[in-house]
Amino acid sequence: MKQTSLFCLLALVTLYGCECVLSPVASYGERGSDLGIQVFQQVVQTKPLENVVLSPHGVASILGMLLPGAHGETRKQILNSLRYKRNGLYKMLKKLHKALTSRSNQDVVMIANAMFSQTGFPMERSFVAANKGNFQCESRSLDFSSPYTAADEINNWVNNKTKGHIPSLIRADMLDSALTRLVAVNAIYFKGLWKSCFQPENTKQRPFNGADGTVYKVPMMSQLSIFNIGMASTPQGLNYRVIELPYHGNNISMLIVVPFDEDTSLSQVIPHISTATVQNWTKLMNMRKIRLLIPKFTAEAEIDLEAPLSKLGISDMFSQGKADFRHLCAEPVYVSKALQKAKIIVNEDGTKAAAATTAILLARSSPPWITVDRPFLFLIRHIQTGTVLFMGQINKP
Repeated sequence: MKQTSLFCLLALVTLYGCECVLSPVASYGERGSDLGIQVFQQVVQTKPLENVVLSPHGVASILGMLLPGAHGETRKQILNSLRYKRNGLYKMLKKLHKALTSRSNQDVVMIANAMFSQTGFPMERSFVAANKGNFQCESRSLDFSSPYTAADEINNWVNNKTKGHIPSLIRADMLDSALTRLVAVNAIYFKGLWKSCFQPENTKQRPFNGADGTVYKVPMMSQLSIFNIGMASTPQGLNYRVIELPYHGNNISMLIVVPFDEDTSLSQVIPHISTATVQNWTKLMNMRKIRLLIPKFTAEAEIDLEAPLSKLGISDMFSQGKADFRHLCAEPVYVSKALQKAKIIVNEDGTKAAAATTAILLARSSPPWITVDRPFLFLIRHIQTGTVLFMGQINKP
């Protein structure tokens, strides 16, 4: 019997700029993020001079949605790569999803999951129930025999959930009118207002040294404030600076990583990054008053996840001959495509909400200037759980 296709898509978008107080580690958030970080590391190896943005949590989420349907070696590969335990797994994932979508985050982070299945496709009740219970996953029926109509409906859902920032995720030619049975979608929308604002009048055109050796003139935001900042090093002894920029709400922060020495490339630092590394940064950083200059930037990327996930040990689910999703449905299916689109916009927004914080930052002394004027890495992290929602490398703002 010819195996039909199970089509996984991730639609992700982040908007604007974060906050920082360390809290207890929720291991499942970090374990899922670590796999996503490894996917990111695989992708940037092939794109060393490009801007890349990806959601580590989004990668883990779509795999978590497929997990209740997986069996045998297919399930084992997903569990091993995510380092999830077999006992109490869904209880922990449900707890993680609840923490990320809590009321305190509802105006900042929006996570939505959906299963679009072929009309009449008999999914196992336990699979549907597990996704609804653990991820508040919607279930909708579509007629994939009309691929253009089906693609439009999925894109409209994604466009709505990402506030218009991912208007088109799927193309009709990605759907097989005869064989597509299910499209699983995870959408993450993030909009953070800076806790300490960047005043637009302080944004000036300044040089940025691109990864390709070109010096670009870019709009560089500037503010005098107190930031958590520290110096770390790779196992090879390469030093890099870490700066934490807080968002309103004390739940999420952006971490900026930039090599300290001009002759150290970002690609020499990225392989060293993991959630354990990030935890270690919190011990190295201290609050300091600085003049921080960082570029405004926008980055977006579409990433095919099959190659990096296969290299990381999750390969069977992409194989018609090996995929085992018997707990999803009686009909044999496999994953024909796993795709992620992500976008980030970082600018001065948040000024009105955070205007009061600038009054306490007047200083008579001359604090050091920290200028992020060469390729850098960013991570947007949910502090309570350690989950990395987004990360990216910026080679040209």
